[in-house]
This record gives sequence, C-alpha cells and structure tokens, in this order.
Amino acid sequence: MTTTFPRIPYLEWISDRAEEATFDLATSDLRVAEDDDAIVPPVLSSLPDPEGETLESQLAARYGVPESWVLVTSGASSANFLAACALLDAPTDADADEDETDATGDDDEPRPQVLVEKPGYQPLCAVPEALGARVDRFVRPPEYDYDIEPHRVEAAASESFAYAVVTNRHNPSGRLASRAELAELAKHTSDAGGHLLVDEVYAPYVDPARDGPFGGVTAAGLSNVVTTGSLTKFYGLGGLRIGWIIGDPAIIDRAQSASMYFPTVAHPSRNLARRALHNAAELEPAAREHLSANHELLASFVSDRPLVSGRIHTGGSFAYLSHDELDGDDVADAAWEAGVLVVPGRFFDAPASFRIALGGAPDEMAAGLDAFGDVLDELSN
Repeated sequence: MTTTFPRIPYLEWISDRAEEATFDLATSDLRVAEDDDAIVPPVLSSLPDPEGETLESQLAARYGVPESWVLVTSGASSANFLAACALLDAPTDADADEDETDATGDDDEPRPQVLVEKPGYQPLCAVPEALGARVDRFVRPPEYDYDIEPHRVEAAASESFAYAVVTNRHNPSGRLASRAELAELAKHTSDAGGHLLVDEVYAPYVDPARDGPFGGVTAAGLSNVVTTGSLTKFYGLGGLRIGWIIGDPAIIDRAQSASMYFPTVAHPSRNLARRALHNAAELEPAAREHLSANHELLASFVSDRPLVSGRIHTGGSFAYLSHDELDGDDVADAAWEAGVLVVPGRFFDAPASFRIALGGAPDEMAAGLDAFGDVLDELSN
C-alpha cells in the first residue's frame, strides 16, 4: 500500500516558537544550562566516564531486563516510530484469517488497526497512519480525571487490531498510571489480540523517586508490552538525541531492521549518554528539585485563579487546563501576542482547553507565569 506522510499540525505550529517566545510555558523538558559553543553539555563536562559499560547494558540494568530487550534510538520520536514499525509487522490474531484469505485468492487485506488514547499527542496518531494503519481512538474521560479504562480498548478493537498506545505520564493531563493499571491494560490488549505501547518519557516526573527505572513507574517487562523513553525530558539532554525501546527480543529485532533505514546514533551522543547514566546519583536529585519547584509554581498559579480549572497531578509540572470564559485558542493567541507560549487544546483533542508546561529554570517559569497571569486578567476585564 502506498502511503503519504500526514501533516502533524501541532509540530508545525510549535516549530521555532519556543525560541521566539519571551516566556516559554509550552516546553516540558527539565532544561539544564546550555552553552551553544560547548561540545559537551556543561552539566556533564566535569563528570567521569564509566568503564566497561555500554549504553545498552546501563539501560538493561535500569529496567531489569536482558540487553537483548534494549534498542538505543536517536531520540524518543525515533523510538516511537521504530516501535510502530515493529508492532505493525508483528503477527496478530488476524494473520491466520489473512492466510486463509490468501489461499482463496482474495487479496483485499484489511489495514492493521491502532488504538490511540484521546486526548493524546498528535504524532502518536500520525506515525501509524503514515505506515498504512487505520487509527481509531479510545477515550480517557476527563470527567474521570483521564483515567485509563482498559475495557474501552478491548471494546474498540477490531479483528485487525495491532496495538494500543498510551503515554505515562499522560500527555497532556499529567496523570500518572500505576504499574498495576498498566498491567491490566496490557491484559486487555493481549485479549484483543495485540500489543501495548507505552511512551514513558514523562514517567520519571515524580518526587520522591520510586523503585522503578529513573525513579518512576514503568510497564517494561510486562507481557505483550513495549515501552519507549529518552534523556530529553527528565535529564534535559535533548541535544544528545538519545532514546530507547524496551521490549521482547522479537519486537526489538523487527525495530532494529527498520532502523537500518535511518542514521545510526552518533558515538559522541552515546558516550555522553553513558556518562549521564553513570552519574545519575548526582544528576537526578537536581532534576527532582527542579521538577518539584516548577510543580509548586504551577499548582499555586492555578489555585490562585478561580476562572482557571484543571488538576495539577502530584509531582507534575505540566497540565491540561480550562478557562471558564475563554476557549483554548483565545487564551493561546492572547498569550502569544504578549510573548508567552502556551499550547491551544485543539492540538490535544479539546479546543476548549490549553496545555501549560514548565520546563525551564524556576525563576524563569515564575516570571512567565506572572506574565501569563497578566494576560488572563486583561482578557477577563
């Protein structure tokens, strides 16, 4: 089947805006100090390198899986793309029926079905569509705090169901699902004849740290589950372009085959990623301090504004909010005119809402919230 890559309106809209904004309240990476002239990020420059550890072995140890379960990729977007390639190439319950159809000479093969959470992150829909899948949605209901309701996946699955995808923390609401909730969802996707893909780039956004990899919740190691992650969000090292897939070797092998069509991960990035993971005891407490400070700023901002509603989940530094008198585009457009970047909810399936994310230094985020507050006050007058 010939496919055309669909446009991704959110990525087109957000491109270059963070650099142009006076106050960026849209970027969720916990950004560390940068030096455009430096080859090595300043936060890593004085730290020692590991000996005898590969990036794969470090990640395998983090997740408690064999190295054969790990594929390093050039960022989380690449990880999600390659995971989609692998999962759409994986055998499903429909394959036996298709074999019988081939035997009868009927080549009208149904497109594999992918179920994506709603509200959700646009590229998670666009990628399987680009690869020829039929994308349907299952709801994470706002009235139930965007909870995962596994029965919705099984009810929406068709005979050609290939996989379902969720984000954890949920993007855009910030809700964090437990491993038990993810295990139940994985069982439902398995019963429906497919896999579960969990994008875990925000899973480490917790304070204090838990027992899981990077101190957060993971679905890695559960039957029928593939997870993705990166160093971009929690570590703030987006310039390294380091992501990964964790899954059983059959999935990893298919993803590895697909990765041959893409550039390999640069060795300098691999080496700096190894250094970052080796020095986690120094880097992660600072990230949690950063996260918690921004969480408190966001929670306080919302609690002080009676016309703004939406839950700020414990430990989260981004949220999906609504204004009682304005829709998401009204808020985002007025904010942009004042040099403040927030994301209109139409890019996350809810035009009445907007998404706010605090990734920068807390003092910068405090100034940004002050400026955004002035915008909301002016709109309400």
